[in-house]
Parts: sequence; C-alpha cells; structure tokens
Amino acid sequence: MFSKTLLNPFVAAGIIQEPWLFVGRNLELQALISRMSGAQPTSVNVVGAKRIGKSSLLYHFYLTWEQRVAEPNFYAVIYLSLQSVKCQCENDFYQTIAQELLSCPSTRAKKSICNILNKQTIDRMTFTLLITECKKQDILPVICLDDFKELFDHKNEFDDGFYDNLRSLMDNNALMLIIATHKELDYYRTKHHLTSSFFNLGHILRLQEFSDEEVKDLLSLPANTMPGYLPALGIRDQQLVRELGGNHPFLLQIAGSLVCEARQHQYDETWVRKQFNKEYNRLPSPSILLRKLKHPLRSIKNFFSAIGASGLWLAEFWNNSKNLVLGVIAVTLTIYCLRNPSKVQGFLEHLLNLSK
Repeated sequence: MFSKTLLNPFVAAGIIQEPWLFVGRNLELQALISRMSGAQPTSVNVVGAKRIGKSSLLYHFYLTWEQRVAEPNFYAVIYLSLQSVKCQCENDFYQTIAQELLSCPSTRAKKSICNILNKQTIDRMTFTLLITECKKQDILPVICLDDFKELFDHKNEFDDGFYDNLRSLMDNNALMLIIATHKELDYYRTKHHLTSSFFNLGHILRLQEFSDEEVKDLLSLPANTMPGYLPALGIRDQQLVRELGGNHPFLLQIAGSLVCEARQHQYDETWVRKQFNKEYNRLPSPSILLRKLKHPLRSIKNFFSAIGASGLWLAEFWNNSKNLVLGVIAVTLTIYCLRNPSKVQGFLEHLLNLSK
C-alpha cells in the first residue's frame, strides 16, 4: 500500500475548520468536557493572547464534542463568532442562537422547544423561556461565544440587565457558556463600568504556547491524524519550522506553510526566512512582540543570575571558612610582630599620638 502525501496541511490564516488539521490542546478539551458533563455545568472563560488559538479551540470543541461525551442527546452545542454575525442588538443575539439551536438534533427532536425556536421574534423573556424549556427536557445548551468583546461596542443594548439574565440562567444550571476573550472577563467589567456578577465566571482556562510534544505533533501533520499519509515536512524542514516558530501555534503554522510553499516552487531557505519575518512583523500582539527581546532578556537575566550566584557562593564560603581565615590572619600578625618589633612599636606610638 502506497503512502499518500499532502502538499500543505498548515493553516496560516483564520480558524482551523478541519478536525484532522487540529492537533494538541487535549488537556484543554478535557477540561471543557469535564465542566460540561459534571454534576453541575460550569461556564468557562477561555483567555489567551491574540493568535494563540482560542477560536480554533472553541470551533474544534464544537465539531468534536459528541465524540467526547457518553450521552450526546443531553446537550445542544453551538458555536457563534460575534465578529462574523450581526449581533448589534440584544434580540439579534437571541435570534442567532435560536437559529443555531434549530440545527441541533437534540433540540430539534423536542416539539415544545421547536415551538419557541420558530417564533419570529425572540426577546429576553422568550430566550429565558427557551432555555428553561430545554432544562425541563433534560437538554443543556452549551454556547461557544468567540470574540465576546464585540458586545462591549454596543453597551446600550448589552447592559447589566442582559448579563444578569445570562448569569441567572447559568446559576440555575440551565445554560453553559464557553467564552473566548484576550483578557479575563472581569477586566472588561471594570473597563466598561459594568456591575453584573456575570463577569465572575466560574472557571478560567488560560491558553499558553504549545508544549514540545504538541509542537512535534503539529510538525508531523498529516501523518499523525490521517492514516496512510506521510508528514508534509522532512526532518530538516521540521527543524527550520521549529527554529522560526518556537512553540507558538500561529508562528509554527506560518513557518510550516511557507516551507511547504518553498518546496513546491523550489525556493531556498533564505526566501522562507525573509517571508517569515514579513509575516512576523505584521503581528501586533504584545506576547509575540516580546519574543523579539527573548535573547537580550535572557542574556541580561543570565548576567544578573551569575552575579547573584557569585554572591551566594562568597557568603557560603565565608560561613564555612571564617574560623580558618581568622586563624590564619591571627597567626600571620603574630609572626609579623615577632619579626618586626620596632615597626610594631612605632605603629603603636603613632596611634597613641593620634588619640591625644
């Protein structure tokens, strides 16, 4: 049986939409499932820097959650990007959610839920009735809300009353939200002068850079996710991508995509590095910009660490050797005095004259 090849499995722009192109984040996915299927559902705030993979995580969870729970009929999971849909008013927000819930098998199978979902207008009261009816039918709506900060641009529509109502439904175990933001929700409450307890969300899940094992899985695409396929990158190509991208998911995707493009068009390594630097410099995220200072900061850190280590060594040496050192000094002074009595006498007389 011949192995297949894929020219470029790396996604250098937008959300990763194909499940077989998504690697890593197993611990984070397990955490989301645990909080969804526990005795009481716990809403989650997924927090991370720009381009760290929040949107791809939420979307992959939305695509694969049914494979991760024992009884999928008890849930209705939807994904909603508030950047790509028109949610400039509260009723539009509810209406969009209702349309997505209509596509879920669990809610579509319940006539009482469909009667509400098919209403022409869904306001706050109707939305509350809808979520309450889902709970009566033993269905938990789990709403993945990406780019949640978009709501803060329309504060007149999405006020404390809006957030308080969501919090009430969450506290009643009738609704679970998975919200992606750059900073913790509580930061936005302070920034936008809101008072709702909604922003004290139950659990914060922080996305960091990939582990070394996750980097290895990414560089092995598509061999590790599609049986019968070879890795798109050879050993040297993988080393180059790792050198350029480090452990940052998005930078690795950019570097991998550029290397694949270079191999297709027979461009050299210089071209890859030049193009990567262009893409790298376009990214405004502070966490990525700080990578430029990585080596200088490391050098400074090592310098002061060396000074600190030297100071600690001297202190330890003195504690362990001070008796010996003082003894050597005393013996040396005694021998000097015995050999040079006239000089010692002159020195003592000088001190006495100074004291008068």
